[in-house]
Amino acid sequence: MSVDKGFELIREFERSTDPIPPFNDDGVRSVLEDISKIYQENNNHAQSFSSNRDRKLLPLVVYRHKLIQRQKRCLLAYLGNRLFRLKRLRWHVGAILPPEIKACINEPESMWFNEYSKILATYMASIHDGYGLNLTNDIKPPKSLNIEVRCLTDYGKFELDNGEIILLKKNSIHYLPKLQCEQLIRQGILEHII
Repeated sequence: MSVDKGFELIREFERSTDPIPPFNDDGVRSVLEDISKIYQENNNHAQSFSSNRDRKLLPLVVYRHKLIQRQKRCLLAYLGNRLFRLKRLRWHVGAILPPEIKACINEPESMWFNEYSKILATYMASIHDGYGLNLTNDIKPPKSLNIEVRCLTDYGKFELDNGEIILLKKNSIHYLPKLQCEQLIRQGILEHII
């Protein structure tokens, strides 16, 4: 019986420099098996305690119960921190995870991420009297509503919200509303000139 399996799971997760490390199936399974084993031992001693009225085993039963609680807390902390990182990735990367991140999450986490994305999209669509507002555009508040951008490819015509049409040619420089060119910046069509 290893007392530190749950703690090692958390330590490994926190030491990782990846946006989200691969899900540790073996570590989680090991912690769950450890919890099950400790529970069975505790259950056997508790039954013998109730039949014999021998209080010698009571401290051991209490210790094991606390150990089970600790392992559960460690496991829940591991799973909770993974979801927290996925939530943060949704705000920074968008609704579609890159393949290298998608390969690191399991099916329930993928389902959770998709459901969180749907809820966030529904909320953003309901803002501003139904016109919607993309809250993920500006993680930091903008200093200016317009930014200077350079076109990296021949994109063609681009219509602004006010109806003005801009011709985006390679290497052309424009001063445009930030909210309207964020998507083109993410796609690599425009480059923000700082």
